[in-house]
Amino acid sequence: MEYLLAVIAGLIQGLTEFIPVSSSGHLVIFHDIFKLNFSDDLLFDVALHLGTFVALVAFFFRDIEKIIRGFLSSLTNWNPSNNFNQRLAWLVIIGIIPAVIFGYFFEGLIIDYFRSGYLVAAMLIAVALLFWLLEKYATKTKDLQTMTAKDSLIIGLAQVLAFIPGTSRSGITIIAGLGRKLKREAATRFSFLMSIPVVLGAGLKTLLDVDNWNDINGAILLVGGLSAATFGYLAIKYFLKYISHHSLNIFAWYRLIIGCLILIWLMFF
Repeated sequence: MEYLLAVIAGLIQGLTEFIPVSSSGHLVIFHDIFKLNFSDDLLFDVALHLGTFVALVAFFFRDIEKIIRGFLSSLTNWNPSNNFNQRLAWLVIIGIIPAVIFGYFFEGLIIDYFRSGYLVAAMLIAVALLFWLLEKYATKTKDLQTMTAKDSLIIGLAQVLAFIPGTSRSGITIIAGLGRKLKREAATRFSFLMSIPVVLGAGLKTLLDVDNWNDINGAILLVGGLSAATFGYLAIKYFLKYISHHSLNIFAWYRLIIGCLILIWLMFF
């Protein structure tokens, strides 16, 4: 049974890390319903994070290569105005700074005080309303080539809200991108690129918090990580295809329905 639950947890992490419906919110509810208690919960969390990191690297390998080349070339020949790879590299760096700072100093506080089912439901519903608002009123005219450092910083500041379960890292950063007039696909692609170092950092930080390396069930970790990587890759691939031709409204409806169901569950069961 543990292996099946590990696969399901990986599926939830992989799909909801990238589809804007909140991976942390779904995992909080999943844990509450099934009363999960793996012997190495922290390491299992690391395995899920590293699984989604593998999915990101596999899908965006060429983009990552260009960004790294751009960053390195900027150190010796600064020219972000005319070199797109340089500009994109520094836009990603600017975007991740708020989440890195906030995560380092305050993530423990979020884990201790904000893992409430009611808060998850509230954030699911609130972000759904923002989806509808931005889909209706955002102009969506800019692409990655016309992004500015201010755009990146605002999207990065929005990403800080993703530490609250139920928000969704991809969801809140895509919303911020739309608010800065980015096209849906551009906002989504930048959201995913910006999440690569953040997801890796979250996994490594959690790894440092592990203080009991005894009785580790390596098979459970492997199953969960592989599940997260597989479903994460599929989520990235098909979400990018979907978002280029469709609005976010379906995800807003999903979030609204799930948020209301969670409230009903918490109040009556």
